[in-house]
Amino acid sequence: MIVKTVKSLTVIASGLCLALLLNTSCKNDKSATNPKTEDIATKDTLYASEVIPFFDKWNLILGDGSNVGQANNYQHKDFFYTATDSTGDWVVYKAPNGGDTHGTSNNTRTELAQLKKWYAKTADDKLSATLKVMNVSATGDPRVAASYAVVVGQIHSADGHENEPLKIFYKKYPGHTKGSVFWHYEINTEGEDNSGRWDFSSAVWGHDFSVVPTTLDELPEEPKDGIELGEEFSYEITVKNGIMNLKFTSEGHETKTFTKNLVESEYTTVADIPEQTQKLFVPIGQDGLERKNAYEGEGLFFKLGSYNQTNGKSPEVNKNWCSGADTFGGDIQKQYETGNYAEVWFKEAKILVSDQAVSNQGYFTKND
Repeated sequence: MIVKTVKSLTVIASGLCLALLLNTSCKNDKSATNPKTEDIATKDTLYASEVIPFFDKWNLILGDGSNVGQANNYQHKDFFYTATDSTGDWVVYKAPNGGDTHGTSNNTRTELAQLKKWYAKTADDKLSATLKVMNVSATGDPRVAASYAVVVGQIHSADGHENEPLKIFYKKYPGHTKGSVFWHYEINTEGEDNSGRWDFSSAVWGHDFSVVPTTLDELPEEPKDGIELGEEFSYEITVKNGIMNLKFTSEGHETKTFTKNLVESEYTTVADIPEQTQKLFVPIGQDGLERKNAYEGEGLFFKLGSYNQTNGKSPEVNKNWCSGADTFGGDIQKQYETGNYAEVWFKEAKILVSDQAVSNQGYFTKND
């Protein structure tokens, strides 16, 4: 159900990404960004690695696109630091709408990327986290499905097309008190051409990715079972013997579980393409099919943090991913002052890595 809202939404399209004529995403202009700021450290600093002591398992990617490596005894005043409230100590991951990005991505992130990769069929790997989202972008085109969203956990492929069998989203529209949590499975596209890839979205609490208005002055109905900014929730991701199991919990909300086979595809024929995909992706030419064995044979790895899904690229390029939000030419401080950023706090996180996992250095060599 789509309802009218009296709130006005700032929708600024910051230019057409011509590179996307060949690719279905919206590429960032890396020239319009502030110089990288210096990290900070004082004698009394509480480091993230003291709050959640697992940073030797990850590389940290910052919101200016840089890879700082293992974030033990490290913080950065703009992107990665700690905070304390009445419930305890937290690790803060913060990423603006616009700026320099990592690898081939079009969006900024302050995010951990696992140092090892593992293979779904032989995996026995697990990631769990407790977090709260503190801010999502104040601007963006409401018709764009990715506007006002942040990804807080992922499974990413290190090989092939480097697609993503899992992305966990939080999204909240301006003027709403509650937002939605949902997760995506991205197909591992058959063949060499990855331009036809698409995501399938499943709602956890609230709406899924596909619930968007058709005009600029509308918003979807606020989800009754949604999650507020600052409200804690947890996820648990387990991959074993080719099967991904997900569990989502939050006080006062129904616990939700999901299962997905990562080595046998559901989407190998045109008839298998779900209605949601027909609505969102097929009209813009993203109508690919998946390899029969899905992600089998590709190294996979976990990610965790704040992967901002809102950007300043024109919705004319891609109506699902190009948000047309305020970026102030990549001025990070201006974006922070005006609420145009994503901020996620993590209280707890654990990773279990199987003995079969191997070095993921090849991914970083390609993308740093």
